Amino acid sequence: MMTLTAPLRCNTGAAIRVAALVLCLAPPVGAAQILGLESPTCFVSDQSGDYFISNINGEPEARDNNGFITKVNSHGKVTHLKFIQGGVDNVHLHAPKGMAIEGEILYVADLDQLKGFDKTTGKLLVTVSFPPPPSSHGAVSLTDVAVGPNGLLYVSDQGANTIYRVETLAHHKVSLLIHDDRLAGPRGVAVHPQTGHVIAVSWNKGKIFDIAPDGHLTELESNGFLTGRFQNLSGVDFDRWGNMYVSDLSKGKIWRMTRDGKFRVIAEYLPAPAHVSIDRTNNIILVPYQYDNAAEMNGLETPTVGKGKDGKRTLADYGFIAPPPRPPTASPQPGATGNK
Repeated sequence: MMTLTAPLRCNTGAAIRVAALVLCLAPPVGAAQILGLESPTCFVSDQSGDYFISNINGEPEARDNNGFITKVNSHGKVTHLKFIQGGVDNVHLHAPKGMAIEGEILYVADLDQLKGFDKTTGKLLVTVSFPPPPSSHGAVSLTDVAVGPNGLLYVSDQGANTIYRVETLAHHKVSLLIHDDRLAGPRGVAVHPQTGHVIAVSWNKGKIFDIAPDGHLTELESNGFLTGRFQNLSGVDFDRWGNMYVSDLSKGKIWRMTRDGKFRVIAEYLPAPAHVSIDRTNNIILVPYQYDNAAEMNGLETPTVGKGKDGKRTLADYGFIAPPPRPPTASPQPGATGNK
């Protein structure tokens, strides 16, 4: 295996052993490590070239109003450490976790509310509250958010085994997509760029689920009795070709599942990779390291679709130059350039 970079030292004194990997290779331009964060949980991209990182900055369930959102440019340089900050400008932001961008709004899952901010100014535009689902003992704790077609958002509640649907074009109306104990702690969610189905990853049992628009649940992958491949799955996203990436926070691994259903580790020995996401436009993987107060962006190998075993590879296959134009049939949904 090839090590992407030398170990990175954070301000905590802990060493990050960055992605060692089969398919994830560091291009000379575009690879970057971001330091000085505070329990970063989600790292998303925008078509404008900006990137955003959510920082819990404290206990993950504390109503301490000191969470913040960091803005980063395309070179991985922090342009505004506390672009949005709890306790400043009448903003209440306690423990921001999952994020997604729809149009001009950056949506942030913050405990029992989904908050929408102007992605340019940071101004709070909308606050969405959620009714507790049945059998949840009245508690709501949101962990991730994903953008679907037609202005839909999908929001996961890990503790309540619930995924909500939010209609942004209908005054952010909230409805229940699914409430099912089989979800086993749905921590991360993404929308498949081809099918439009919700994909959820389980924290408690290391399972991966497909959820149809009508709420029908299908188990895609789970740990076998003798093969404990996954432990605590945290994040999930897709590249433009439909390959799926999942992060295992406890095992420190990132897996890639190709469209033929084959899994392969592309990074390991990582310090708590949280909500991994993909910048589909630039074919870059975005990884926040929750317990090391740092994050990383790095180039991904471009799949050699249509090439034989002896087909000649180019620098684009390894992220050193721009990848080829995206196939017309695999164009991402509007506003979904790796923004969950």
